[in-house]
Amino acid sequence: MTILNIKLKAVWLSAASAVLLGFSPVVASESAAQPNILFILTDDQGYGDLERHGHPYLQTPHTNRLHDESVRFDNFYVSPSCSPTRAALLTGQHEFRNAVTHTLQPREHLFKDAVTLPQLLKTAGYTTGFIGKWHLGDGPGYNPEHRGFDWCATNTMGPRKHFDPEIIRNGLRTQRKGFREDLFFDEAMTFIEEAGDQPFFCYLATYSPHTPLAAPESYIAPFREAGLNDTHATYLAMIENLDTNVGRMLDFLEAKGLDDNTIVIFMNDNGVTEGLDVYNAGMRGCKCTAWEGGSRAMSFWRWPKHWQPQTVDNLTAHLDVLPTLCELAGVEVPETLQPELEGYSLLPLLEAEAPISWNDNRMLYHHVARWPSGLAESHKYAMVSARKGDYLLVRSAPCGDSACEDFQSQCTTLRAVYNGLSTTTYAKGSAQQHWGATPMGHWALYHVKDDPACQQDLSATHPELAASMAASYDAWWDDIYPDMMARGGDAGDPAVSAVASKRAKEWKGPTTDKAQASGEVEAQASEEAGTNAEPRAAMFKRIDANADGKVSSAEYVAFFDAHFSTRDVNANGVLGKDEFSAAAFAYADLDHDNQLTAAEYEDFYRKQFQRRDANGDEVLTLDEM
Repeated sequence: MTILNIKLKAVWLSAASAVLLGFSPVVASESAAQPNILFILTDDQGYGDLERHGHPYLQTPHTNRLHDESVRFDNFYVSPSCSPTRAALLTGQHEFRNAVTHTLQPREHLFKDAVTLPQLLKTAGYTTGFIGKWHLGDGPGYNPEHRGFDWCATNTMGPRKHFDPEIIRNGLRTQRKGFREDLFFDEAMTFIEEAGDQPFFCYLATYSPHTPLAAPESYIAPFREAGLNDTHATYLAMIENLDTNVGRMLDFLEAKGLDDNTIVIFMNDNGVTEGLDVYNAGMRGCKCTAWEGGSRAMSFWRWPKHWQPQTVDNLTAHLDVLPTLCELAGVEVPETLQPELEGYSLLPLLEAEAPISWNDNRMLYHHVARWPSGLAESHKYAMVSARKGDYLLVRSAPCGDSACEDFQSQCTTLRAVYNGLSTTTYAKGSAQQHWGATPMGHWALYHVKDDPACQQDLSATHPELAASMAASYDAWWDDIYPDMMARGGDAGDPAVSAVASKRAKEWKGPTTDKAQASGEVEAQASEEAGTNAEPRAAMFKRIDANADGKVSSAEYVAFFDAHFSTRDVNANGVLGKDEFSAAAFAYADLDHDNQLTAAEYEDFYRKQFQRRDANGDEVLTLDEM
């Protein structure tokens, strides 16, 4: 498709979205003065995981630069985990309103009738691009291309494939070389270039530094040399790789002459994860907790020559992103949608040159959710908090429902914490602090500006404030609960968390590019899975089905495909570790579920053919074998 056709298609889609939402579209030619928008969202990076925020190991010069050149919302909050944050960002509504109450299916599916930010921006003439991690449902009506994005790119196998991934761009798959996040930033640059003169909204959501952890060895080595263990070293390496890519992107925008008219927003999606015990900026809590460290996030907004870099301390949140960007883009938000938005435009804060009063009485509500499906009602007070000004009202406690004890969930962890657990997810010896439990049936109150570690409970000395905030929380829950239930927020299998946890623990992919290369060599050298199991000349003759003296990819793959059923000794349709070469199994087992499907088996030999095809002419000679 030519660039001209891409532009025409984007304009047509903008018009279609406008008609769908009930108001007149703005064509691209009318919106030349509108700013471009680049929104970068990292996955599982904590507020403290930045050199500018005091991290003792990280060196992040490019994100430091972005920090220094931005309006920095330093009292900014997201949801306690990733799908909920993404739902709130893209709708301007609390995630429960649109039934996103988990990160597992079906409760990470964004309600189909939700109006999204890209849909709204398209009505103002924007072309919209999505790159990276989606995590708001898949299938018809749920994929990003069905939620307002004109241009989409991601990878197969999501977080479980770090090196040489298969990239899917607008439905077309290509095998690529390199580290996944490097390729995501490449894709974002391609989208921006293809946008041409049309204003763009680019939503770039990384997988890094989410588990499973892996990064190029050159990034990991310095942290190992500094004495950090492999988990911490790799986690921080993924963040420094992101920093490199932030620098690449800023340089790209400047080189293309887009710098002055492109708003760059940088955020993380929830609290710290695998770096918790290294540094957490003095805060209590991590991802999936109700504490301060579970939801406080970076929020940098850079627009050169428009906004004065400064730190803003007003209470702000992910809910504010949609109304802010709509105002900046000139979107006419439908009257029917306006009362449903729960955020406020940040524009007064972005444009102010000194501290101002702004929605000073607002309250934010956080709920870790992730309860076993079917048990929403009994989890009203399980791992929840409310925020007003500098005060955090929190109940970090399990639900108390005996039915919940039959399933794995966040309550499982809290029950163990009550019984003295010191080591759990992310916290190695520090669980009592970061997953700490409050007294059952009682709220605790903290002034997090003065006490980010949440050590001094003020509920007894400030009973009226605690009671007022608790009453507000009750009213919020009673208001949002019917919509959440009606839209599927309590649906699904209550045992799904245990299945997901087991799968995560079984992942055995390469953690560095060095390990990746070693795995490829090992797989290629494997006699059972490779072509050394019999004299090469004899095998070559057998594979060369048409006897033309060369072997095509189709001949090569077909030859090994024919042996799949022979290897499948127990005839269960998959190969176990005892039915395939042990040396090559880990490399062939793409989803790391300890079994090879026919598709994985075929993919292994297709890639092996590509490795042996030294001159890239798509046929093998006997010498190449």
